[in-house]
Amino acid sequence: MNARTRTLIAATLVLGIASGPVLAHAAPAPAPASATASGVAAPTVPTPPNAAALSEAIAGLGADNEHATAALVRVGGTSGSWQGSSGVSDVRTGRAAIAEGRFRVGSVTKTFTAAVVLQLVAEGKVGLDETVQQRLPGLLPDTFEPVTVRQLLNYTSGIQSADGPGDTFEDAYPHRFGISDPRAMIANAVAKGPAFDPGTKQEYLNIGYTILGVLIEKLTGTSYAKVVEARIAKPLGLRDTSSPGPVRVRIPGPHNHGYQAVSRADGTSELVDVSDWNASAQFAAGDLVSTTADLERFTVALFSGRLVPKAQLEEMFTVPAVKNTDGEDADLTAGMKRFLLPGGVVAWGKTGARPGYSTVIGGTRDLSRTLVYSLNSTDAKGRETNPIAEKLVMAAFKK
Repeated sequence: MNARTRTLIAATLVLGIASGPVLAHAAPAPAPASATASGVAAPTVPTPPNAAALSEAIAGLGADNEHATAALVRVGGTSGSWQGSSGVSDVRTGRAAIAEGRFRVGSVTKTFTAAVVLQLVAEGKVGLDETVQQRLPGLLPDTFEPVTVRQLLNYTSGIQSADGPGDTFEDAYPHRFGISDPRAMIANAVAKGPAFDPGTKQEYLNIGYTILGVLIEKLTGTSYAKVVEARIAKPLGLRDTSSPGPVRVRIPGPHNHGYQAVSRADGTSELVDVSDWNASAQFAAGDLVSTTADLERFTVALFSGRLVPKAQLEEMFTVPAVKNTDGEDADLTAGMKRFLLPGGVVAWGKTGARPGYSTVIGGTRDLSRTLVYSLNSTDAKGRETNPIAEKLVMAAFKK
C-alpha cells in the first residue's frame, strides 16, 4: 500500500472527525456509476469479495496482537458475500471469538437515531426546519440563535459538547459505572454558549444526537430504547440489537470481551477488560448493542429505502456545502458520512467506538458492496487508525 493510499484510507476511518454546519443545499454529488451499453448502471464494485485478502486482514488476532484481540466481519452486496471471524473471546481462557457475538456499536447508534427522526419527519410529527426552541422550549437559552432539527442531524448546530470526566481512558475508566442524565448533559453543554452560528460550520460531536434523543422521547411519549425496538429492531427482525438503558452495564447475551491496552510504569502494557461499562452518557449518540448480522440487515434495509421513505432518506446521502471546524470540506450527513476510497469508490456509512470495541457499517449507494465489522480494538478511542481496519476496507471495496 503506497503512502497516498494509506493516507486516504486513514482519513476515512478516523473516529470522531470534525465537521461543519448544515445548509439546506448539498455539496456537488460524486459522479454516478458508469453505465453499460444497455443503459443500466454498472455495479460500483462489480467483483466478488477478495476472500484471501479479507482473511489475511484479520489473521493473527488475540492476546498478543497489539491492535485487536478479535474481529467479526461481514461483507455483502449484490456482487457477492464473505463472512469471517478471528481472535479470542476472552484472553484469559483463549476461547475462540464468538462469530455471532454482540458488541457495543458506539456512534453507529447515530445512524439509528437519524433514521427514527426521519421516520417522524415523514409522518409529519416534526419538520426538518423546525427548531429546538419550538419543539423543546426552554432547552436552549436566549443566547442561541434558532437551531433546526436538520442542523442537529448534520452536526452544524454550533452547540458545544458536555463536560465529561476527561479526555483519556485513564480519566474515564474510574467513572465507567456512573449514570448520566441527558438533560443534565445538555444543560452543561449549552451553558457554555454556542461555538458558532448554526448552519455555518460542521463539527462532529455527540451533543446534537443527545438532544435528538430527548426530542424523540417527547414526540413518541416513550423511552429511546423502546422507540428503537418498535420502529427498527422489531420490524427488521434485529433480535440482538438493543439499548441497554441508563442502568445496565453488561452486554446482554454472548459477547467477546473488550480490552484496553494500558501502559505500565516499566514500559510494558497490560490488557484491561472494559466489557462492562455504563453507556448512559452516550444515550442516543452511542449506547446501542448489536451484532454484525443485525447491522448488515439494518444497512441494506436503510440504503434500499425500506426503513426511511426515499424523500427523507436523501438527507442521509446529502453533505452540506460548508467547511468543518478544521477548514476542510464537510463530509458528514444526517447520521452517516461520505467515504472517498481508492479506485474512485464512494461509500457511505458510519464508524463507532467504545472502549474495547470499534465498529463500521457502510456500503456503496447501489448496494453492490456492504461492509460491517466489529474489532475488539486495544485502543478503540485512540486517534491512530487501526491497521486492521485499513486492510479490511481495502479488501472489501477493491474493484
